[in-house]
Amino acid sequence: MKYKLIVLFCVIAMLLSFQAHAFQFQDVTGKIHKLSDYKGRWVLVNFWATWCPPCLKEIPDLIALYEQRKDLVVIGVAMDIDDPKVVMDFVRSMSITYPIVLGDRKIASQLDEISLLPSTYFFDPKGNPAARQQGLISRESIERFIESKSTDNKNISRKH
Repeated sequence: MKYKLIVLFCVIAMLLSFQAHAFQFQDVTGKIHKLSDYKGRWVLVNFWATWCPPCLKEIPDLIALYEQRKDLVVIGVAMDIDDPKVVMDFVRSMSITYPIVLGDRKIASQLDEISLLPSTYFFDPKGNPAARQQGLISRESIERFIESKSTDNKNISRKH
């Protein structure tokens, strides 16, 4: 009986954590982005701000990933809640091609309590949380991570 309760508790905890990671964001064009819409692709959600130097440093890598990898979706959540015009002017000046969401604490809370920018949340092609990075990320680190997980999955399927 005790074992069944532990298993039940673990299942409930997993379900609650999965639901906490599901998200629904509306980008600046009005399009709704839900995690469930991107099954079969990696999803990277990046929280950033125009006043954040490390955020600005990683944007060119995120643009390159978005434009060159068909197996990856990038969604940028701009946390400049005071002035959307500043964000949109910046997006145009940087030629950001991936979807941009005007974020706030309520939007961010769909994934976590954001305490540091940049913060990046990564979901695998099945929609499961795969990684979280607070601070600067790079194209190389993302590609290494995807490759390592792809190798893990190939090794698992070969064993069965």
